[in-house]
Amino acid sequence: MKYYIIAGEASGDLHGSNLIKALSVADSKAKFRVWGGDLMEQAGATLVKHYKDLAFMGFLEVLLNLRTIIRNIRFCKSDIAEFSPYVIIFIDYPGFNLRMAKWAKARGFRTHYYISPQIWAWKENRIRQIKQDVDQMYVILPFEKPFYEDKHKMAVSFVGHPLIDAIANRPKASFKTLKKSHGLGNQPIIALLPGSRQQEIQKMLSAMLSVVEAFPDYQFVIAGAPSQPEKVYKSYIKNDRIHFVSNATYDLLSIADAALVTSGTATLETALFKVPQVVCYKSSWLSYQIGKRVVKLKFISLVNLIMDRKVVTELIQNELNTQRLTAELKHILEPKTQRLLQVDYNHLEQKLGGQGASQKVAELVIKDLG
Repeated sequence: MKYYIIAGEASGDLHGSNLIKALSVADSKAKFRVWGGDLMEQAGATLVKHYKDLAFMGFLEVLLNLRTIIRNIRFCKSDIAEFSPYVIIFIDYPGFNLRMAKWAKARGFRTHYYISPQIWAWKENRIRQIKQDVDQMYVILPFEKPFYEDKHKMAVSFVGHPLIDAIANRPKASFKTLKKSHGLGNQPIIALLPGSRQQEIQKMLSAMLSVVEAFPDYQFVIAGAPSQPEKVYKSYIKNDRIHFVSNATYDLLSIADAALVTSGTATLETALFKVPQVVCYKSSWLSYQIGKRVVKLKFISLVNLIMDRKVVTELIQNELNTQRLTAELKHILEPKTQRLLQVDYNHLEQKLGGQGASQKVAELVIKDLG
């Protein structure tokens, strides 16, 4: 069968690649045409558009690139029509994917959505469009199933979180290997995950690095995002206790003693590696004021949202300062705190449903297509 898959970010490329592998096992004659990245291509798909060409974030950037976005939409429609897939699988990336789902559904294509848009956080009115245009929805967070089924009367499938598979199946890294390949020192590591967007990095990294002098026995290692060039980070490296690794976040987390993490999926990745963390978030005053009124959530980190209580500390806006960061980092480096966090992290992993998300989605896709 022919599958068309659309992912617009690095995480979607990762999860899409694992889904392609699972579908290939279930369907030996599968053909894939995708919008994604290198990982999906390496898994055997024909790559049509790379996610690096699709990353327009924020109102102004979208406005400045409106012609490109419109051209991409037109091209996607014509490419799908020419390929004529049995099913289109949308992976997250809701601004683009929900628009394409509406077009595809109207033309009789089967529409499956893997990794729900976060409408439980904002834009809940999108539920009408999703119910109308999406044939099958696969959710990865435990609270999403009751959100859809109990609140909005839409049947969905909870498949577990694909990050569990991604982490379990990766090659094991060692301190010695990472030290040699990236020129690290001998001190224990505090990992810095400042986000994947340039605006985030500019806001977060200075604050994170402001605590370096308070921890002379540690080295601080910045995890570079694959979507950003190394020059974005280099200006922040002021001494020999600050290091940078590119496209090696999982290797870094596997050997880190603690981490300062920008709010987002990285908070969950850090928890699944069982690394004590402080969650950081800061935006412009105006963006924060708007966000407070639009996003109706008790927490900003996925760890706390899934557990429905405070497990990790969140430092937001003015709380993200040197004094609070230093105090919280010292706290999570204490052995007693680390032991308590391990218990919570183990419970979190259980709630996420264990391994096998890609296989479950592949089985459900095949079953739906008959």
